[in-house]
Amino acid sequence: MAINALPLAGTKSLPRIRSRRPRGAGINTLYLPAILLFAIFSVYPLISGVQISFTDWDGYSAGRDAVGLDNYIRLLTDVNFRTALLNTFVYGIGSTVIQQVIGLGLALALNRAFRGRGLARTIIYLPVLVSPIVMGTMYYQLFRYNGGALNDIAAAVGGSPVPWLSDAGLGIAVIVAVNSLQYVGISMVIYLAGLQAVPQEYYEAAAIDGAGPWQRFRSITVPLLQPAFATSVILNLIGGLKLFDVITVMTGGGPGYATHSVSSLIGKTYFDNQAAGYASAMGVVLFLIIVVLTIVLNNALNRKRVDS
Repeated sequence: MAINALPLAGTKSLPRIRSRRPRGAGINTLYLPAILLFAIFSVYPLISGVQISFTDWDGYSAGRDAVGLDNYIRLLTDVNFRTALLNTFVYGIGSTVIQQVIGLGLALALNRAFRGRGLARTIIYLPVLVSPIVMGTMYYQLFRYNGGALNDIAAAVGGSPVPWLSDAGLGIAVIVAVNSLQYVGISMVIYLAGLQAVPQEYYEAAAIDGAGPWQRFRSITVPLLQPAFATSVILNLIGGLKLFDVITVMTGGGPGYATHSVSSLIGKTYFDNQAAGYASAMGVVLFLIIVVLTIVLNNALNRKRVDS
């Protein structure tokens, strides 16, 4: 690109200025470490997992024989996999709904100025920083049948112990509650960021027009929180569908296979049953489910987006 300056009266014309594109400007080498790490820890394991899913590898021996689509066909008739798949949707959807309701409520309450607001936000977000293994162990001490805090309290007041973790229905409900309470801080932070981005002039204009608190919330807050809602829902749903640690620590997937998610069933199939090929097929199916749900949900939520 050249810039020719107009000559001034009584002066010589200014020199021509040329801008040159620096060499190598099209390739930013700062991206290379991130791309390399992504390829090593994400792309390669994905490709390797897909390849293993078409074999009968046991996860330990050197040899592996190709079995075609046998592992995927086996999934269609596997009762334990169907149970784990249903539980996966319960964990994902149940946790997501709870986290949105509680997270939005906390964000609305903590968006107002009051003494100790920062401390309250920190306390609510702290469980997110705790390892799921540690969190699951803590709650296991609360819900376990023998020596659990809740059953000890029940016994102290003359009640009967409750099989919180040995009953399939109660175990699933407890896992959903524990996962929701641990990560509700993520939703709270996302909604707080969305609330602070809403112009206050909208609320003032609505108040002048006579709109009440509920009308302002429904007509202003909810539509303008759509981007935050989409982000929170997708992140929480992905986390719930991949749930593994809490299940492994609290119930081990029991009784039987009743509380397994697909992720925890993959671990049991791989290490306990020594069926790496079959476990990889489960992982590929779970990956495809998460990808499809994420794309569909993201497109559906973005169509309802309202820009402020």
